[in-house]
Amino acid sequence: MFNIEEELKKLPDKPGVYIMRDKNDDVIYVGKAIVLKNRVRSYFRKTNKTDRIKKMVSLIDHFEYIVVGNEDEALVLECNLIKKYRPKYNVLLKDDKTYPYICVDVKSDYPNVFITRKVLNNGAKYFGPYPSSGSAREMINFIKDKFQIRQCKKFKYNDRPCLNYHIKKCLAPCQNYVTKEEYRKQIDQIIMLLSGKTENIIKSAKEEMDEYSKNLEFEKAASVRDRIQAIERITEKQKVANFSENNIDVIGIYKDEVTVCIEIFFVRGSKMLGREHYFFDELKDMDEEEIASGFIKQYYINCLDFPNKIMLRYDLEEKDSLEKWLSSKAGRKVELKSPQKGEKLRFVEMAELNSKITSENKSKDKTEILTELRDVLNLEKMPLKIESFDISNIAGNFLVAGMCVAVNGVIKRNLSRRFKIKTVFGQDDPRCMEEVVTRRIKHSLENPNRAVLETCQI
Repeated sequence: MFNIEEELKKLPDKPGVYIMRDKNDDVIYVGKAIVLKNRVRSYFRKTNKTDRIKKMVSLIDHFEYIVVGNEDEALVLECNLIKKYRPKYNVLLKDDKTYPYICVDVKSDYPNVFITRKVLNNGAKYFGPYPSSGSAREMINFIKDKFQIRQCKKFKYNDRPCLNYHIKKCLAPCQNYVTKEEYRKQIDQIIMLLSGKTENIIKSAKEEMDEYSKNLEFEKAASVRDRIQAIERITEKQKVANFSENNIDVIGIYKDEVTVCIEIFFVRGSKMLGREHYFFDELKDMDEEEIASGFIKQYYINCLDFPNKIMLRYDLEEKDSLEKWLSSKAGRKVELKSPQKGEKLRFVEMAELNSKITSENKSKDKTEILTELRDVLNLEKMPLKIESFDISNIAGNFLVAGMCVAVNGVIKRNLSRRFKIKTVFGQDDPRCMEEVVTRRIKHSLENPNRAVLETCQI
């Protein structure tokens, strides 16, 4: 039998990773420590702990640890174990929202450019994420309008070119009307555009336009001129005013009594290419530095497009080991910066302001929906807790009901329940619903304290 007090005495005075497990042997928390003995013991001391940590400690049945050579190795192992086990009490990114990327399948003889929500390690180049499919589609339409690349999804050689060739939207590689090298020049320019390196594109295009003009090919020169003007317009639209950094991610954190919102901006070539935001409902009593550190580990473990710098408000305690880990994954130096003044600080403040606005808008949306529901149903009070039921069966057998719960407009998966139908035989949804709702109301009446607790859970 595992004796926590005895095992605490055995902890080594070395760096490593510790794994907390509950009575079901499920991993509930993974952490790293420079000195395992000091760090793990601290959880079980009678010191001031947040409600979240108190709850986690109350669930610990046993723990294990892995000794490593240094803090950097501990960080790598911690990230990998969090990715593997996805412990409840670590900072976790949920996969319920995927953002669009633009993919260039550079390994193809005649590459295509398209939108995808899956980033694969397949040798292709990915750009993004874009804040919405609309903004990604706008860029794709611009590329296909200004660059004569193929637009067919499945490339194959045909008997004759398609309409896009005749309206000068494609160079018809399917007919061998263009060499691979000439086609690749277009793709290289598109990659520079998506990377934010528009100055090189414009310079190259101007040289191409001058060459056409010297050869009296004025129609081609005019086409290149239009492309230059279009690139300048879209570049100006994306540009972040008065910002000199050209390859950074900026993280802003906003925390209120209910939730934590993290906003991350992507700036490439002094241009804002997109942003993402994440909500965490159970981290409100965790300090911002710990939230930021956990977020960075989770977000960048699968990243394919690393910035040169990551800017945020806080000077993290494990900054050095995080920088080494990020640099090893990126294959080049990646820095963590916490600016104190100037344009860089203003940009961090902008990310924080946006995280606050995003959080408030989400809260307003939920409040407006609940208010509208109250008015439609003529309720005296706001429906802060909503329970919905659904009946399911297989050809009249194996009758079950599912209950989904929303508290303050947020789905609470831990309050979901499944009921086995006991008094109904055969397919009769109304009677099944009557049984389930009756059982649920009876349970709430018999356990009033528990019902109040569930209603107040946020």
